[in-house]
Amino acid sequence: MKKLIEKANVLIEALPYIRNFYGKTFVIKLGGAAQKDNALLHTFAEDVSLLNFIGIRPVVVHGGGPKISSMMKRVGLKPSFVHGHRVTDSETMDIVEMVLGLVNKEIVALINSKGGRAVGLSGKDGGLIKAKKKKLKLGLDDEMDKKLVDLGLVGQVTEVNPKYLQPWTRTGSYRSYPPWAWARRARP
Repeated sequence: MKKLIEKANVLIEALPYIRNFYGKTFVIKLGGAAQKDNALLHTFAEDVSLLNFIGIRPVVVHGGGPKISSMMKRVGLKPSFVHGHRVTDSETMDIVEMVLGLVNKEIVALINSKGGRAVGLSGKDGGLIKAKKKKLKLGLDDEMDKKLVDLGLVGQVTEVNPKYLQPWTRTGSYRSYPPWAWARRARP
């Protein structure tokens, strides 16, 4: 009985927030490092499902860095990073898309197993997310001559087209997106 009272108190405490955020879209980032903990993943999926049930529209954007690095090593490639940014050539991008596509389906299946209605898409689908080549400048803050580092096919989001999200979020379904996007000159 004590547990039921505690749960009721949590809901009563949450009610002002539920009212305030009802019908709103939440973008939630699920990083690759967080995906290493199976219990955390299950709790995440339950929480995302709960958000949907109380009228909040979750959109999940996920990573998968550790799994990408692992697959690169399995095929004989060495992951390369500059200040936390993966250097991504064409071969690496193929692995990124493959691994994140699998991660996407795993996340969607897990959310759906918890009673959710998730759909997996990528930023390339329908031109949902557009990006431009990321420019990374290295050097001290006060230096005028910062070194420009080429990260390859790493991009920076320039536009998100919400019209592709709205039909899904209105129906109570929600998306899971790997973090790749469409660019005019995506590959050399």
